[in-house]
Amino acid sequence: MEHTWPCNPEKMEGFIEKAAQTLLKKFSEQKPQGIFIGRLDASSPRRYYKSLATNLRGRTIPLFTQAVGHLKDVEDQDPKKDSLFCLLGREGLFCGIQSPLAANGFYPGGTKFISQKAAHTISRAGAKIAEALHYLKLHRTLPKAGSHWLELGACPGGMTSELLERNYQVTAVDRAPLDVRLKNRKGLHFSKADVTRFNPPVKAKYDAILCDMNGEAEISLGQVIRLSQYFRKGGLVVFTLKTPGTTGYQEMNTLFHTAAGSAKNSGLKLLASTHLTYNRHEFTLFFERNY
Repeated sequence: MEHTWPCNPEKMEGFIEKAAQTLLKKFSEQKPQGIFIGRLDASSPRRYYKSLATNLRGRTIPLFTQAVGHLKDVEDQDPKKDSLFCLLGREGLFCGIQSPLAANGFYPGGTKFISQKAAHTISRAGAKIAEALHYLKLHRTLPKAGSHWLELGACPGGMTSELLERNYQVTAVDRAPLDVRLKNRKGLHFSKADVTRFNPPVKAKYDAILCDMNGEAEISLGQVIRLSQYFRKGGLVVFTLKTPGTTGYQEMNTLFHTAAGSAKNSGLKLLASTHLTYNRHEFTLFFERNY
């Protein structure tokens, strides 16, 4: 269900109270699990609408049943239950009821902001895997702390650093060395080798494979498939589908369907695919092996 309230909050006296009462009247009977209100233009440097959205949410939640107030963070939502999402801007208040899974995200009008200035940040790739793990929560639980990741094409270590920061173990493989800041990091094992020639130690088992290798997707995915035999049950794949040389959506669609088909024929189920905020000319695909 969608609703648009065409008003200009900057010119309307008592906007917050009137808007809160409108939301109660329109949506309370649908019993949303939570209420999330954000800016229509998330890139705007003005803080006015951000402040207005925060105040409107604070006024609206007490009007609904107590249940909508227990969600303190957007990631606490059940992906399959409906939430009330609202976007606020000069053009008016835009609202709708939908599950985060159907909306393809936890946030109203955007995705999670991920700082690239954290102390552990080595490259922008760290933000890519951080956003990928945030998105993955729409479809399944994340690997628990201590899980073992096999990372293919890890240099310089932006994704490696992010995984280590989340208390995962990482076996990183690349022909080039990792950033010196990763030296002696707890939980890290680095194999300086070509991915195509890498063979895990005897009895090695992994909970997840991360592949952000450059080059042709068929070759990269082929290595993922080869190494997925070392998975524990429920093994996860986070794969960046690079699109070098593609010139239009038809070629990209063909590339995607070819990759998904190859994975399926090898026992990897496609969980989801998306273009992340931190992706460039590429897509992120998620696979799972259930045996």
